[in-house]
Amino acid sequence: MINLLDDGDGTFIVLMNAEGQYSLWPERVAVPNGWGMVHPVDTRQNCFSFIEAEWTDMRPASIRQ
Repeated sequence: MINLLDDGDGTFIVLMNAEGQYSLWPERVAVPNGWGMVHPVDTRQNCFSFIEAEWTDMRPASIRQ
């Protein structure tokens, strides 16, 4: 079995849920319910860089408030 998240040549998007948590997601896999795209199709590394820059507080939003 191949892990799509390990594909260094694949294309990805970044998702975020209602709690403000981010996820790297393979572009060719349907977005799951409860998640929305916050960064368009890009390279794996660029998506990781976006997540690193944006997700500075890893606590769920319900705990931060």
